[in-house]
Amino acid sequence: MKKIILSILFLLPLAMMAQENEVTLKITGEEYKQLERHFNGKNRNAQRNRDWASFWRYEKANAELSTAPSVVFMGNSITDNWARMHKEFFEENNFAGRGIGGQTSAEMLVRFQADVINLKPKLVLIMAGTNDVAGNNGAITLEHVVQNIQSMCELAKAHGIRPLICSVPPCAGFNWAPEVKDAAGTIRTLNTLLKDYAKKNKIDYVDYWTALAKPNGAMKDGISDDGCHPTLDGYAIMEPIALKAIRKYVKK
Repeated sequence: MKKIILSILFLLPLAMMAQENEVTLKITGEEYKQLERHFNGKNRNAQRNRDWASFWRYEKANAELSTAPSVVFMGNSITDNWARMHKEFFEENNFAGRGIGGQTSAEMLVRFQADVINLKPKLVLIMAGTNDVAGNNGAITLEHVVQNIQSMCELAKAHGIRPLICSVPPCAGFNWAPEVKDAAGTIRTLNTLLKDYAKKNKIDYVDYWTALAKPNGAMKDGISDDGCHPTLDGYAIMEPIALKAIRKYVKK
């Protein structure tokens, strides 16, 4: 291992000199294999130490709950920001926000037991898909996004929790993934698939998109700072929509 590290330290300045003087450096096949094994090992260790689904985020909050929340909001940064920016909405209604920024539907599915089922709510509002469309964890088809949400719904039902499927809020482009084209159209298509699945399976569909979107599928002006994440003005539009769906089953 020391020999490998010394080789790397020796090669780095040579590489810099090579860049300046256009010199081609060559290493033997065995040296290349040693370097490859070294960095592959570091990557494996990093992956082993990574809490991929971020169970840590709500572990303490879940353990400290003294009473079951009536509703859990499962989601990504849009849900995360909502619970952080308007705590009163959640606290006064006995709602639990369980959003994590950047998460895809797959990560939510993995932590669904810990952050929803174990809390024993009456309802769960599932809002997922923005980061799948953005490709945060790589390419995924919309059909597989729907299947992840379907799996969350089936898990909820199996544990006596009523699932509600929320539309993906509008967004015309992702500032963290500018290479993604036609985000607005893809989100529109995903919402159609989610609405169809909800209708076929007698699950309530909570439609934020219609209230938040321009005709072209972008977020309306004045309710978002980046075109994807609602501000308090945006959440003020979403909250009555959520409450209307919730109050069918849970009274305050």
